[in-house]
Amino acid sequence: MQLTGAEIVIRCLQEEKVEYVFGYPGGSVLYIYDELFKQDKFKHVLVRHEQAAVHAADAYSRSSNKIGVCLVTSGPGVTNAVTGIATAHMDSVPMVIISGQVPTAYIGQDAFQECDTVGITRPCVKHNFLVKDVKDLAITLKKAFYIAKTGRPGPVLVDIPKDVTNQKCEFEYPKTIAMRSYNPVVKGHSGQIKKAVQMLLEAKRPMIYAGGGVILSDAAEKLVKLARSLGYPVTNTLMGLGGYPATDKQWLGMLGMHGTYEANMAMQNCDVLIAVGARFDDRVIGNPVHFAEVSRKIIHIDIDPSSISKRVKVDVPIVGNLPDVLDELQKLLEASTGVPDPKTLASWWKQIDEWRGKKSLKYKQGKEIIMPQYVVEKLYEVTGGDAFITSDVGQHQMWAAQYYKFDKPRRWINSGGLGTMGVGLPYAMGVRFANPKATVACVTGEGSIQMNIQELSTAKQFRLPIKIINLNNRYLGMVRQWQQMFHGNRYAESYVDALPDFVKLAEAYGHVGMKIERPADVEPALREAFTKHKNDLVFMDFLTDQTANVYPMVAAGKGLSEMILAEEL
Repeated sequence: MQLTGAEIVIRCLQEEKVEYVFGYPGGSVLYIYDELFKQDKFKHVLVRHEQAAVHAADAYSRSSNKIGVCLVTSGPGVTNAVTGIATAHMDSVPMVIISGQVPTAYIGQDAFQECDTVGITRPCVKHNFLVKDVKDLAITLKKAFYIAKTGRPGPVLVDIPKDVTNQKCEFEYPKTIAMRSYNPVVKGHSGQIKKAVQMLLEAKRPMIYAGGGVILSDAAEKLVKLARSLGYPVTNTLMGLGGYPATDKQWLGMLGMHGTYEANMAMQNCDVLIAVGARFDDRVIGNPVHFAEVSRKIIHIDIDPSSISKRVKVDVPIVGNLPDVLDELQKLLEASTGVPDPKTLASWWKQIDEWRGKKSLKYKQGKEIIMPQYVVEKLYEVTGGDAFITSDVGQHQMWAAQYYKFDKPRRWINSGGLGTMGVGLPYAMGVRFANPKATVACVTGEGSIQMNIQELSTAKQFRLPIKIINLNNRYLGMVRQWQQMFHGNRYAESYVDALPDFVKLAEAYGHVGMKIERPADVEPALREAFTKHKNDLVFMDFLTDQTANVYPMVAAGKGLSEMILAEEL
């Protein structure tokens, strides 16, 4: 069967059972868009900016465990997409990005809308391809989907020159793929797993530290089983929230720069630490030198061998797919005659409960000014803790992570590694497409939301009933907090002047706008948005305390136990 390159692209996406392609058309991809128009097996979502296309595909993947797909044109189309690609790469999100390129004869000639896509994206993709022969197109797309999903997931880009999309060849889509140069490890080393079991059973002050890998590999249930069978305390990273139920008594809260006092103190003072799908990020353990001051044995399970002993030297490295490794670990624990010493464990929990007594997330809500923490707590109550929550980046992101209790995986969608402002709204769109009956709320700030606010138009076109929770403090809040604490209260360019009337702006796009200024109106407004306006996009502009800061806080360069608590100021 002779097909054009454009037809092959469409057929490949159909073979992969793609449901949505997020994109924006342009000259180099017009043949592909023409073929897309002729089919009805998957849908195209027209965004209003290429960055939003990648973010939406990213969130589609994060919230569903399917591969997100986006389609952009050459030159500025793909450079607009780079921020979204880098965001997905930092958080190990499986995606396939198809980009148009100028005709093969024009490559390197500074042609109209030409850029070196492969060169530009190489540092922020798992892999990329430039397809110069239509005969290579089907096998390349098969490889792209395979690489994106297996091993440590990540975005894969396929750059296709325009003439290749118009050339013809016989089409055959491979059923399977084998790559000699790419064979990710799945099963963990049995000897190392046996060592880990012995170490866990002998622990006096154990700690389970779980990250985003638990979510990405669908290992949450196995992690819960392991933790409950041992009775050990659990903490999650920002990316791992929902990997262990936040309402469970064994959960100590999020750890790290804005983690709870009990999570950070337990992390710093444990004698045996098992790290599951986490990478000892700088925002998690603070200064590695300070972290190393306390002697502890570390077990590290990760699919990516390059993440092990990268920042912190570990004692028992286990490379493998988390569900497989946790299964093996659980079997050995159940077969073992040893059990954790109950008296020693009780003593450790007594110490943890003393740290919990600090109540490090407490705040005061008065009658006059809305505290942002209060809005998130009421959002949790009104949604019953069962919503998908997306966020932008800043103080509001931390408050959402601290005060919304995630009991299920894939419900918390945010940019952890790159920290990309502007992701919240397109993330909410992607989540809603992946979960069409779900309640979706975007927690944002007046600075972040304006970075991709044009997507209110996309939300209108596709009738997406997202609820936007804008915690509006009229500042770039996290920047202001750092300027207050470390830059002598010099608020250089952190004040957001000339803000739009968000209510009118939402209404101009055809949505519902609400402005909330009093604490007493917070809960009624939220209930109205989620009931009366259940089927509408509602932009809720909460005017919050301009001086509110995120606590606890571990300052840059400090150790986990050197937290700044609210009452200390």
